[in-house]
Amino acid sequence: MKPIDLTQIYENYKGMWVTLTENHKVISAHKTAQTAYQEAIKKGYKRPRLLKVPRENLPFIGAHSL
Repeated sequence: MKPIDLTQIYENYKGMWVTLTENHKVISAHKTAQTAYQEAIKKGYKRPRLLKVPRENLPFIGAHSL
């Protein structure tokens, strides 16, 4: 699995919940997960990916990397 650069998402949506397409494009963003998800559903996305963007940029190593 290739690394995904989410720098732009982090810079634009710190502390928010965002929904993403399979290609990691932002569909919606909101301070609550429920609202972000509902907005994506209303836009016609059946299974958007939901992500909480941290307020601070912290190092992360996914389990698949170990």
